[in-house]
Amino acid sequence: MRVAMLSPIAWRTPPRHYGPWESVVSLLTEGLVRRGIEVTLCATADSLTSAKLKAVCPSGYEEDRALDPKVWECLHISELFECADQFDLIHNHFDFLPLTYMGMTATPVLTTIHGFSSPKILPVYKKYNGRAYYVAISNADRHSELDYIATIHHGIDLDAFPFKPEQGEYLLFFSRIHPDKGAREAIEIARKAGKRLLMAGIIQDGDYFEAEVKPHLEGDRVEYVGSVGPERRKDLLGGAFALIHPVNFEEPFGLSVVEAMACGTPVVAFSRGSMPELVVEGVTGFLVTTIDEAVKALGRIPSIPRIACRRWVEKKFRVERMVEDYIRVYERILSEHRREDHRPWGFYRTLCDEPHQKVKKIVVYPGQRLSLQRHRYRDEHWFLVQGLAVVTRNSEEIRLKAGQSTDIPRGTWHRVMNPGSEELIFIEVQTGDYFGEEDIERIEDDYGRAAQSRNSQALRRQSDPHQGRRALSG
Repeated sequence: MRVAMLSPIAWRTPPRHYGPWESVVSLLTEGLVRRGIEVTLCATADSLTSAKLKAVCPSGYEEDRALDPKVWECLHISELFECADQFDLIHNHFDFLPLTYMGMTATPVLTTIHGFSSPKILPVYKKYNGRAYYVAISNADRHSELDYIATIHHGIDLDAFPFKPEQGEYLLFFSRIHPDKGAREAIEIARKAGKRLLMAGIIQDGDYFEAEVKPHLEGDRVEYVGSVGPERRKDLLGGAFALIHPVNFEEPFGLSVVEAMACGTPVVAFSRGSMPELVVEGVTGFLVTTIDEAVKALGRIPSIPRIACRRWVEKKFRVERMVEDYIRVYERILSEHRREDHRPWGFYRTLCDEPHQKVKKIVVYPGQRLSLQRHRYRDEHWFLVQGLAVVTRNSEEIRLKAGQSTDIPRGTWHRVMNPGSEELIFIEVQTGDYFGEEDIERIEDDYGRAAQSRNSQALRRQSDPHQGRRALSG
């Protein structure tokens, strides 16, 4: 299974501090690689991965403001889709835009919808509904006008969030500073509860920060610590009395909620969106609807065993569970898209298929070669488009480069090998009476198909020595 993982490029994969989508992509990619799946991660060039990295954008455009987001998004997506046929599956985490490239390939595209930033993007998802496959990250985030192959909750690496049994003293708001996330409400909850509040996250709305957060940062009652990386994050989450998550929108998931519970920290959240799927009322925290209810819930936090929070995450939100869920979805999609054009050495696309002629575009991976074979009922002409080729014709060996060609008359033992470091691409024009697989006779093959070829031909001769000729006239 060859999977292309399309990550966003706002931030590095995995992110240095903020970047929830990139974080999920990294965890999934590394988990798939550990399971032996061949993954190509399409991300920024400074990304870190054990998969094969494919990159055109040098770094995240949120980290380098000299990069124009739209320019690099287009280059990033097209870089993948221009070679999409070499993959069995494309897993898109880049929102709606890559769906518009689907006409470039027959490779199935799975899109994890990480929430809807606006109702205005829905027409794109609706257009490709039924052609693309969609995964929701929570049941609450499913849209009634779309079809989904599964709901898969995010998983986290539990080793990155060690359990801390001791209860802390401060409240923690850990999210982007934006009206949707309820930073102002968090400050009011902390003030009414008489608790110190630490706030961590990127400032996504500068005007909102200046008006609703900054005026309250005098003294040590409310402290903004910025956007923190992995080391500071686990300490902040584990050391809190409770995480408060007073969201003002239908939250698609909420990684910080799960991460806090993994450390043993209970959560008080507004019951919006996915929160009832993440927080178990009275077991791992409390679901509320108002600021005053949140203040009352904080008084009940000592009744929550911190180990119960950890065990809930261990049961439901491990990265291994997420990886397994996605593998099952991959297998289901691939079972619906059995493609005859993929081979161990590369792949091909049929460009023309007429009664007496057939044209293919053939791609051979670096270092790979086709079987030594011959045909009885067709001639072939090969024209090289890209790369280098070593062509065997009976006892002759010739080398070709882009722009050169050769003929393979019927009855000639032949093979092609790619000795270069880039893909070999050539156009194969077949002429003759019959173009089926039964006309391939192999005597050498790197993938064990020579014996299969001889056995199948022997069986055909035993059952009907004239089968091949009848196929010509049929």
